[in-house]
Amino acid sequence: MDAELVALATQLGQCLKANGRMIATAESCTGGGIAQIITEVSGSSAWFDRGFVTYSNLSKVQMLAVNPATLEKYGAVSEQTSVEMVMGALAHSTADCAVAVTGIAGPDGGSLEKPVGTVFIAWCYKNETAKVIRKHYLGNRHQIRTQTVKTALEGLLL
Repeated sequence: MDAELVALATQLGQCLKANGRMIATAESCTGGGIAQIITEVSGSSAWFDRGFVTYSNLSKVQMLAVNPATLEKYGAVSEQTSVEMVMGALAHSTADCAVAVTGIAGPDGGSLEKPVGTVFIAWCYKNETAKVIRKHYLGNRHQIRTQTVKTALEGLLL
């Protein structure tokens, strides 16, 4: 387990707990990696509500209420899908804040428009507007996923 990621999750937990907040995660390309790091922290049940691992498009629709038309028009790896994922995580949990990630970890699946390493990360607090970034990470599948988890946690701390 990456000590830096666990330290970030610990810091996040301290902030959330101090403010009486809960978090949910909605993950595609990280396959539950954010939730895994969060739950490495002892006592995380006080501030981690749940995690959604929605790898397939159907799971994004069923579990997070992502609109099939969004997936058709923009694709699973898009700003629009990440926003619908984070909003769905909030709507389908008791969390006060959420993070969603969708991307192409590789080594296959990339295109000219969305090469391997393309990731969208969305964060949102209840009753606020989601914030989204598009990142392009370099490295192998493990490195891309690890960098995504790190950025997701750092974004929550901001």
